[in-house]
Amino acid sequence: MRRRALLLTASASLLLSALAAPAAHSAPTPSAPVPSAAASLAPAAFVHPGVTVSRSQLDFARTQVLAGAQPWKGAFDQLLASKYADLGRTPKPRAVVECGSYSNPNYGCTDEREDAIAAYTDALAWYVTRDERYAKKAIQLMDAWSAVVQDHTNSNAPLQTGWAGSTWPRAAEIVKYTYSGGWPNAGRFATMLRNVYLPEVINGSNSNGNWELSMMEAAVGISVFLEDRASYDRAMATFRTRTAAYVYLASDGDQPKTVPSQHLDTRDKIVKYWQGQSTFVTGLTQETCRDFVHTGYGISAISHVAETSRIQGQDLYGTDVGERLRQALGFQAKYELGAAVPSWLCGGSLTLGLGPVTEVGYNALHNRLGIAMTNTQALTQRNRPAGSNNLFVAWETLTHGDNPA
Repeated sequence: MRRRALLLTASASLLLSALAAPAAHSAPTPSAPVPSAAASLAPAAFVHPGVTVSRSQLDFARTQVLAGAQPWKGAFDQLLASKYADLGRTPKPRAVVECGSYSNPNYGCTDEREDAIAAYTDALAWYVTRDERYAKKAIQLMDAWSAVVQDHTNSNAPLQTGWAGSTWPRAAEIVKYTYSGGWPNAGRFATMLRNVYLPEVINGSNSNGNWELSMMEAAVGISVFLEDRASYDRAMATFRTRTAAYVYLASDGDQPKTVPSQHLDTRDKIVKYWQGQSTFVTGLTQETCRDFVHTGYGISAISHVAETSRIQGQDLYGTDVGERLRQALGFQAKYELGAAVPSWLCGGSLTLGLGPVTEVGYNALHNRLGIAMTNTQALTQRNRPAGSNNLFVAWETLTHGDNPA
């Protein structure tokens, strides 16, 4: 097994920065400041299940489904009818998952992501139905991969590991802490997360912001399952810095905040990194002018980490993280719903397709905190029941739709 060191060498860091940062066009100017995280955000004792969805949230969803209440019953029916809930599914683990740009080549990339989503789907199906066939299927999928996978390679390896690594802990948390039938290989699964996934994601990325956000989602979830406080704190600090650099607020000043390792030390570099957008308004994200699909990945990861943090006892929704999430959801939702695109925004043209990513943030900010979110509410309700993006998002109307827990 090829082991990646948890700390990049100085030369590797410089190489990554050089590859990711646009070329300079003018003299350097001071970078906008980034937020400092608290000394520690890890709880004294981790809550389980506690990655994106809690036991109380699961209990609420189960009660609603069994009562035939909507939208939860429809969302669960959608889950059961999906390919991911197929009890005849055969796992397809690989020792080395090789993923190039846009998964080309694709040697195990789709199989890994979909087996992880299937494990999570089965875990949810187990919890709602108490049919242990689903728990056993989730275990079979997780065991198959933990027995085989050793590495992720090629250019998309960090993102691929982030996506799969975000989903595996959700499934594992539910199975380990709610299924009494036993999971003999749970320790091997934990070793897989620690040795194969965590080293790939914990160092972050200087690519587009959705990469690092997804990687930190994976690192946070893995840290919860492993009860690794040091990795949790490290991932959360990176997440706070990247979130501030991904969603712009007017309070940031005349240009967005930046991630220091990217050396975006001129306005020209920042504009290029923000897909050529030079007018910055509240709610704009670093990838809005790229397309809403990738923007949705970033927004979703922000909401997932914030939700995990809340379950673990540190509520980020009342901080700058929550405000950036609220504004990003509202800004993108407005145009996803059909608002005219002004000429100053992305040259007057947007590529829509935000995906099923609004439920978690909307529920936390609107239903729990009482914040009006008209556009986000309209988009969320229009898209119900939210399904899966087949990467790392799945069944969030069921787990988080109007969930007060």
